[in-house]
Amino acid sequence: MACDFLNVDDASPASLTDLCLTYVSQNLECFCVKHADGSLCLREAVLFPQELADQLLAKMATEGLLNDSTVGVFRKCEYLRLRRACICTARISAEAFQKALCPHKLVELDAARVNADLTISDILNGLATNKHCQDSLQRLVLTGLTMSSLEESGRFSSLRGLRSLSLANVEFYDAGLPDVCALPRLESLDLSNTSVTNLKPLLGLRERLRSLTLHQLKRLEMSTAQVLGVIGQLDALQHLDISDDKQFTSDIARQLLAQPGILPVLVSLDVTDAAIKAFVEERPGMAFVGLLATGAGFSDFLSGEGSLKVTGEANETQICQALRRYSEREGFVREALFHLFSLTHVMEKPRPDILKLVVLGMKNHPATLNVQLAASACVFNLTKQDLAADMPVRLLSSVTQLLLEAMRTFPNHQQLQKNCLLSLCSDRILQEVPFNRFEAAKLVMQWLCNHEDQNMQRMAVAIISILALSTEQTAQLGAELFIVKQLLHIVRQKATQGVVDATLKFTLSALWNLTDESPTTCSHFIENQGLDLFIKVLESFPAESSIQQKVLGLLNNIAEVGDLHVELMVQGFLDHICSLLHSPEVEVSYFAAGILAHLTSRGEQAWTLSISLRASLLEQLHSAILKWPTPECEMVAYRSFNPFFPLLKCFHTPGVQLWAAWAMQHVCSKNASRYCSMLLEEGGLRQLEQVHNNQQTHRDVGRLVENILESLQRHRGRTGQQPSSPPHRVNETP
Repeated sequence: MACDFLNVDDASPASLTDLCLTYVSQNLECFCVKHADGSLCLREAVLFPQELADQLLAKMATEGLLNDSTVGVFRKCEYLRLRRACICTARISAEAFQKALCPHKLVELDAARVNADLTISDILNGLATNKHCQDSLQRLVLTGLTMSSLEESGRFSSLRGLRSLSLANVEFYDAGLPDVCALPRLESLDLSNTSVTNLKPLLGLRERLRSLTLHQLKRLEMSTAQVLGVIGQLDALQHLDISDDKQFTSDIARQLLAQPGILPVLVSLDVTDAAIKAFVEERPGMAFVGLLATGAGFSDFLSGEGSLKVTGEANETQICQALRRYSEREGFVREALFHLFSLTHVMEKPRPDILKLVVLGMKNHPATLNVQLAASACVFNLTKQDLAADMPVRLLSSVTQLLLEAMRTFPNHQQLQKNCLLSLCSDRILQEVPFNRFEAAKLVMQWLCNHEDQNMQRMAVAIISILALSTEQTAQLGAELFIVKQLLHIVRQKATQGVVDATLKFTLSALWNLTDESPTTCSHFIENQGLDLFIKVLESFPAESSIQQKVLGLLNNIAEVGDLHVELMVQGFLDHICSLLHSPEVEVSYFAAGILAHLTSRGEQAWTLSISLRASLLEQLHSAILKWPTPECEMVAYRSFNPFFPLLKCFHTPGVQLWAAWAMQHVCSKNASRYCSMLLEEGGLRQLEQVHNNQQTHRDVGRLVENILESLQRHRGRTGQQPSSPPHRVNETP
């Protein structure tokens, strides 16, 4: 059915149809007007092909976008005609369901696990209002729904065309079974985990029932002989499932297998007994046997490798078959994932086929801790190290969103959180896979604030530092005071211990990223004694150039905020920064110069210390820049040149202009395809030409500007067109 999102080939690009449906479903309000009751209606009368209407509904349900408002677009049957309606896990009311979906001539309706406000009685009452549905509806899935009263169960009789009915995990009692068994065309019935105690009404289906699922029918009050007496008369039965999620050898299973001639046309069987081999050998047409959690299935005959499909735990084939076949059964999914974990632990090649099955289990049981715990452990095994590199991006996107959902659902379960963090701490996932990065960052930080585990702390700050957030998202995340406080707490711990490790480096990178173009985060940093702490770090680790660079990079961000200049106008701080201008490490000298350039750029009236000190700093700044050797590689990455443009206009302080021009020339020469494009799109050509043509421009500044203009000219000649929008910045990490 349309809800089965795993039918898509994740290794190939998304189809145009799928991309369009995703866009429409996520931006529905752009195409609609809103009724007085809040429901949406398409603004223009557009006739959708019936298959696309089905797919749009399923897409909205799958992505959690189907509700009382959005389902309103399906009210006009003449434009959006539904035949196979999937509303799994949707949150819609009985009124919205009746108005939007019941007028359609449905062939299938999958309402598995919809919200509790929409009961089975509501669905049956709604369908009863459409006489066409009474004859056209052939498949009805009501798994996991509630039934408001026993009397309402009698309303199934109106669905005369029904061929397949699933009542799994429903409080369905004996009173409703005769009515169901009187349906004239019913061929498939699932009564798993219901409250049925007597199966005799099934005899009303003896001539046409082809599939019967009685998984976990624990309230059955019939004797073994009575059960077999009913099952034995179902002559048309081809699929039988009487399985349980606990290992047992029941009288029903033993005697069923031992009775000669019973169920002659059976091709699929789900039971729990080692005698299955003899039973199968007597029936060459058998195509499936279910042995999960039975202790059976370890013989070569039942390996599942051939035409006979087998679920079990003996090998990979059986386990994968179990995950595929029992994806809706919480107990079986948990059991299969438990056995899968041992296999995935030693896998050396990418297995997207197995990861898809894990994703399906996670998606179907989001609130079941044991399923999520086992699944997240399997995800880590399947995506660790280089295995993620060859996984399809769309598949990794799906699994990452499910990991975030698990973290959000079980915030206090430490092992589950660890499993998810281990999986997330992947360069491929963090840098290339689309998912809600802002949500991920907040979840990771919330975990970090509540735990002191050193290994997990390192991974958490690594995730924060590597995540490629937009400027707006970075500012929004950094504006959360608790995040800044926690990161500063980690830096303070490491500085006190005198420890330089990956955790400290990742934490400094995270703070560097969060303060970039975010005045609010910079203010939080200052207000929580961040400046004093970072001066201490500079003094404590003078030989650690990577630490010095990260600290100075962050202080550059602070210096870009004019309102915070007064906090940096401290003689001791300025003296230390000035001494770093002469560092043998050009990267350290570069960042120190950047701080001084920003602080001295606002003119004498903004300078709170002596004018002579400012003049001295400007002279040292200019002199130091002229002595810098050309770096062999790109020292730093920028997401925008906008902070440099005001510095280029400081004709009264050529040292400031020189630093800005040197920085721009450096990145443009090292990565022309990215930075020349960015500079052109942000209007940098006009800014540079103004500096080049101004008579006040110092000759040292002029030479650098000419170099940049030549780089831009060469780039435009190579591309022949205006480049695309610039990427976001991610500062370098350890």
